[in-house]
Amino acid sequence: MDTKELLKKVRKIEIKTRRLSDHVFGGEYHSTFKGRGMTFSEVRQYQFGDDVRNIDWNVTARYSEPFVKVFEEERELTMMLVVDISGSEMFGTEKQFKKDVITEIAATLAFSATKNNDKIGLMLFSDKIELYIPPKKGRSHVLRIIRELLEFKPEGKQTDIAGAIKYLSNVMKKKAIVFILSDFMAEDYQQTLKIAAGKHDVTGIRIYDRHEEEIPNLGLVQMLDEETGESITVNTGSKSVRNSYAKNYRDKVNYFRESFTLSGAGTIENRLDESYVKKLLGYFKRRA
Repeated sequence: MDTKELLKKVRKIEIKTRRLSDHVFGGEYHSTFKGRGMTFSEVRQYQFGDDVRNIDWNVTARYSEPFVKVFEEERELTMMLVVDISGSEMFGTEKQFKKDVITEIAATLAFSATKNNDKIGLMLFSDKIELYIPPKKGRSHVLRIIRELLEFKPEGKQTDIAGAIKYLSNVMKKKAIVFILSDFMAEDYQQTLKIAAGKHDVTGIRIYDRHEEEIPNLGLVQMLDEETGESITVNTGSKSVRNSYAKNYRDKVNYFRESFTLSGAGTIENRLDESYVKKLLGYFKRRA
């Protein structure tokens, strides 16, 4: 992809996702993810309905009329986008690949965080940590994140979710809002996730294609595994082959749901032919 084409794609995604974050998600994001606490702002005269526990007795005694302390939410937060860029994300039988939808969701979340003056960081992973961008504020920083999501070429093809979560726990010393975006076609990350979710506010966003759930009966089919690069002939006419595939898929989905539930983390599941806008809004509203 040349520079001109890349900038055009970045601009297109910015226009779409920034509009969503400005008009749809901004308020919901703010309501869902609270600041670190309340900090003193000012003292003003007591008004009917004010909490008497907030009366500043020193100022009240000085002016012989009641004054109360006013507190504001200490808003600044840090969001980390942990994004799977393994080979399986380049799959999609609808109008988009899983990678494309992941990029749009990540951009929408990033602009929502920027609207609230929060920091945003990015981690790209496959079976290794491909890229880590420390959290920063600002539009130009978000645009850099979008460029990396669009253009970055991973060295690895397979998926190591546990390794990505472990790396996150090592680099993020303070509590962060963490979104892990993947198809979660992996296992053995439950314990690592539980540790991370004990420290951070973690949400797993599973992006999948409806045609991944089971193999249709098409006879002998040549298939390519995007993660291993292996090309094999599969007899889709065999019921046992189809059942085995469907069971393996269901097992991984159930593992994802079970792992996040037991860890106290949130989940969003979005099929490629579904509206991620509705899914995100529904999740934010449930949590607010």
